[in-house]
Amino acid sequence: MDPSRPDPDRLLATAMREHEGRLKIFLGAAPGVGKTWAMLARARALLDAGTDVLAGVIETHGRAGTEEQTIGLPSLPPLMLEDRGRTLAEFDLFGALKRRPALLLMDELAHHNAPGAHHAKRWEDVRALLAAGIDVWTTLNIQHVESLNDDVARITGVRVQETVPDHILDEAAEIELIDLSPQALRDRLREGRIYRPDVATRALENYFREGNLAALREIALRRTANRVDRDVRDWMQAQRVAGPWPAAEHVLALIGPDEAGEAVVRYAKRLADALHAEWSVLHVERPHQPPMRRRSLALARELGATVETRGGRDLVAVAREAASQRNATQLVVGRATAMQGWRRWRALLRGRRNLAASLIRTLPDLPLHAVPTAAPRPRPRIAGTRLRKGQPLFWVTVLVALVTEAGLLTEPLLREDTVGMLFLVAVVVAALLGGLGLSLFAATLAFLSWDFFFIPPVHSITIGNTHDAVGLLVFAAVAGVTGTLGGRVRAEAHAAQARIDSLRRVGAFGRALAGPVDEAGLAHEIASQAAQIAGEAVVLLTAADTPDLLPAAAVPPGAALDERSQAAARFCATNKVETGRGTATLPSAAWRFRLLEPGHGAAMVLGVRSADPAATGADTPEHQALDVLADQATLALDRMRLFVLAAQASAMEDTQKLRTALLGSLGHDLRTPLTGIRGAAETLRGAWDHLDTETRNDLLSAIDEDVVRMTRFLANITELTRLESGQIRPRTEAVSLPAVVEAAIARVPGAAQATVSVSGEADGRRALADPALLEQVLVNVLDNAAKYSPQWSHIAVRITAPLPGELLVEIADEGVGVPPAELPHLFDSFFRSTRGDRVAPGTGLGLAIARGLVEAMGGRITAQSPRPDVPRDAAPGTLVSISLPAGE
Repeated sequence: MDPSRPDPDRLLATAMREHEGRLKIFLGAAPGVGKTWAMLARARALLDAGTDVLAGVIETHGRAGTEEQTIGLPSLPPLMLEDRGRTLAEFDLFGALKRRPALLLMDELAHHNAPGAHHAKRWEDVRALLAAGIDVWTTLNIQHVESLNDDVARITGVRVQETVPDHILDEAAEIELIDLSPQALRDRLREGRIYRPDVATRALENYFREGNLAALREIALRRTANRVDRDVRDWMQAQRVAGPWPAAEHVLALIGPDEAGEAVVRYAKRLADALHAEWSVLHVERPHQPPMRRRSLALARELGATVETRGGRDLVAVAREAASQRNATQLVVGRATAMQGWRRWRALLRGRRNLAASLIRTLPDLPLHAVPTAAPRPRPRIAGTRLRKGQPLFWVTVLVALVTEAGLLTEPLLREDTVGMLFLVAVVVAALLGGLGLSLFAATLAFLSWDFFFIPPVHSITIGNTHDAVGLLVFAAVAGVTGTLGGRVRAEAHAAQARIDSLRRVGAFGRALAGPVDEAGLAHEIASQAAQIAGEAVVLLTAADTPDLLPAAAVPPGAALDERSQAAARFCATNKVETGRGTATLPSAAWRFRLLEPGHGAAMVLGVRSADPAATGADTPEHQALDVLADQATLALDRMRLFVLAAQASAMEDTQKLRTALLGSLGHDLRTPLTGIRGAAETLRGAWDHLDTETRNDLLSAIDEDVVRMTRFLANITELTRLESGQIRPRTEAVSLPAVVEAAIARVPGAAQATVSVSGEADGRRALADPALLEQVLVNVLDNAAKYSPQWSHIAVRITAPLPGELLVEIADEGVGVPPAELPHLFDSFFRSTRGDRVAPGTGLGLAIARGLVEAMGGRITAQSPRPDVPRDAAPGTLVSISLPAGE
């Protein structure tokens, strides 16, 4: 094959990706750089040119320039969802799939969808649109990339909650960086073009500091540069362009099995940091070399390198291939400084060349850094030392010539039979070095030399007697036996190397499987690892209950099956046998399929299309490695599904515990009032005429109190059910907190001694809340304070305004307080504190309902015990704080 011709398989993969939608990401270093504006401006140009453009989700954030760009742009009606009494507008995925525009605009890729949407995150909606063949443009800030989350948190002090997996950026067809200098961005912020003036002032002092913006800008620039560099490498490999190209710096370090590897790794790290470049470490395993020192590889991983181990006999050729694939621009190797004397001569006799010199001759355009290291200790080498390509015949000829010269020099002392034994030694050495072919060449050359120089008549080649014929037969037999054994040893060495490579890949695959957190990510990882082993393209299909197999993952993303391959995949899923190329079932298909059948859930079909048809054979190391990986993938799928089932079982267990607690509460809290009502009713019925008026009124009051108690209990159960089902929808309005607090106090008999105080900052301020729900919250909290406080103790209600947009209602009692271990569970359903000499009557639902109602109104409720203002010798008490948004 002409190495200058384009790679047809990569071109085919690129062509197949055209059937899917293309994703373009407008990437920015921070909010406000103009990502949405740039996306809309380019979309409007396409719309004017006749392209079917549709705005799916556009977040203008009230910015005038962005809103101006949306005028006249067709938009998709939003999907209205109800969440905790609020109506939210979300992206309508099914509406977009039905509309099928040529280009869909999706702002803020990292957005989390509201409960009830088809997907939990917006990037999952984008993947569904791409799979349907719809082009998508979207925007993203660099701080939302998952792998950069920790770095951004260290720089800005803010932990971003909404993130996008890195593979989404890798799958994007195009990334356009929208760049703005930190000073220009801060100027826009001061001018009020990004946030309101009050918010902008805080942002300038915190997130939008000039140092933060400069660091985020550098991260965005590097990420974009890395993507461009990857695109260059992919294009070079697809077009079979001989590299490397110095488009972006990449440092490649070569390390061997000795202790010099650590010095090479450290130097490569320093060089990569100085060049602000990516770097990788390559170790080439060769036959008969000592085991690799794992410390060097571990050090490389600790320092952030991409570590790769390959097998091969020609170190220079493997290094050249790796440098071309990674588009390396700097090469780092070790250089021994103490190879002197007999070691140097031994290396020359063995045909070993200096690695640095060989790399310079092979890669003359690649800068080479030779790191001085201590010379490795001499290690014994077993028979079978490799001779370089082009050298075996030469060295065998030299060996036979040396034996001939030695025989001529010692001819007066040795007979021709003894000299023949020396030639046999040369034949054995050649067999061990080069196998059967080289041994036959050595035997022929040795016999001719022996016959020509030593067997009478000398200086002539004749086989004139039985002695000569036996000599020829002996040379041929020795050459055949030793050559066969040498070739077998070499084949076993290659097989052992292949097994080592397969095991190493399996170990790397197992580590990679531990990373994904959902089945979609695991499917993508399985396909990626399988493609690295033996396939130019890999697909993973789910064998669901439908007749068609559903795509789960593909590498490259555009990989698709033809009609024959689809039939082979369905046959594999139905009959649970391997199908496709290299098998006895549907061998005409271009793909080979094997079944992944976990113990739980739907089975999956793994399809591999290899560029080399020979790699599909059942006895190839690639096929055996894929079999092992398929088994591990099956176990990983089963493990993840079992984890999901365990989570569901845990949720059901929690539900069962809640149901048990509810039934127990029903049995306890209904039995007591029902018993009292029954007793009072029987007394009144049997002795009505014998009871005086006061006694009758007392019994009727007891019945009334028990009925009220039961009514409150059932009301709490009803409220809890409505909260959990999302039926409560607050109707917020500006309410006067003192009036609501006074109404709540009037409803709680035990809170008659409560006092209300309003701070100056809160005087006249109104809270945004539902007055009926807020009153119920205060009733529940006051009732709880009265239950756990001594009779006639003081309950204080304070209304303050700690922040400009917030009002705070604090209810402080003088009760027994809450133990520290129980404080986190104070607002849980059916929780009742055990502090004190008795258990207060109640169901443990009052505070849980209060929390649900407060959160439904957009506020928060917390508790503190002991109270911070209580004297040391007094009861600890409890302080419950209710925070609500303030109105105008």
